[in-house]
Amino acid sequence: MKEKVILAYSGGLDTTAIIPWLKEHFDYEVVCCCIDCGQGNELDGLEERAKLSGASKLYIEDLVDDFCDNYIVPCVLANAVYENKYLLGTSMARPAIAKRLVEIARKEGATAICHGATGKGNDQIRFELGIKALAPDLTIIAPWRMTDVWTMKSREDEIEYCKQHGIDLPFSADNSYSRDRNLWHISHEGLELEDPANEPNYDHLLVLGVSPEKAPEEGEYVTMTFEKGIPTSVNGEKMKVSDIITKLNQLGGKHGIGIVDIVENRVVGMKSRGVYETPGGTILLEAHQQLEELVLDRATMEVKKDMGNKFAQIVYEGKWFTPLREAVQAFVESTQKYVTGEVKLKLYKGNIIKAGTTSPYSLYSESLASFTTGDLYDHHDADGFITLFGLPLKVRAMKMQEVEKTIK
Repeated sequence: MKEKVILAYSGGLDTTAIIPWLKEHFDYEVVCCCIDCGQGNELDGLEERAKLSGASKLYIEDLVDDFCDNYIVPCVLANAVYENKYLLGTSMARPAIAKRLVEIARKEGATAICHGATGKGNDQIRFELGIKALAPDLTIIAPWRMTDVWTMKSREDEIEYCKQHGIDLPFSADNSYSRDRNLWHISHEGLELEDPANEPNYDHLLVLGVSPEKAPEEGEYVTMTFEKGIPTSVNGEKMKVSDIITKLNQLGGKHGIGIVDIVENRVVGMKSRGVYETPGGTILLEAHQQLEELVLDRATMEVKKDMGNKFAQIVYEGKWFTPLREAVQAFVESTQKYVTGEVKLKLYKGNIIKAGTTSPYSLYSESLASFTTGDLYDHHDADGFITLFGLPLKVRAMKMQEVEKTIK
């Protein structure tokens, strides 16, 4: 019996060409596995395509709720954003996919897992670190790094290779954006985006929504509730997290929310330019942060901000299945005990505008914050506080005056 390889299969040209390539060069039985993280109609017709290309079997695994509950939610709780802009849409999905690939490999008795990520990107790291952490005994095959046997260098090469192996599918050789889509976001790379000097062609590029210029002239209110940091409803309707994200994507896309143009630092050392659409995620993170403003004390917020940045870096670098991620996530979850309440926002032409936040655990005291501070706060107490708080500055200034006198 032939050894089996599990191929992470998207149905696109790259992974379709890999099927006959694996059979030709390794004599594997190829079992395709397509992981549905909410990429929509991209999954249509995959089974026929995989079988026609020589796969013995195709799994289509619905991971939408697992992706939302076990990967997106921890990142939302941490307010994890990479380099202040990127909301980790692709990064969060890769460990979920890697975990399911390993599970299918165990079920099928496979000895290897193959992915179609390139040798220049982050995804190769995320997939492979996940597989190594969960199944160190499995062989990992990365065709794009095996330049001695993977000789295809263009879409035209791949189409011709498929035809030579009896696979004549309606793939186009036309250049288009390189995209990755799931329920949380869609990323765009390539074409005019390869030069940071170029403005993105948003009319051609956008998929999930419109540019702010084309958004409605009237703003729209959205109200969300949270329990222990986890979103529970939108506009009074209780929903599971995946449905909340779907609803917020519709609202955010309509109003031009969550379009980010970024030059980011990849793990492998190069900079890359891309445009991300994350309409629902942008609203969700903003609402969560506004609620935390009311509920978390200053010291906890300060440390949590650092931990959020660390969490984003961990996820971006593919280190999900590590003790460090578990430890940082445990800290983050401990801060969410009282992050419960309601947030109202106004969406208007790419902007998210505060419209009121309430929580039974709010630390905001109107009597303290107002000019008539009441019994809890005596203005005279600030004298001693400022004296002690500023003592190091004053001592240093006095010492510098002494030194200057000595030099003169």
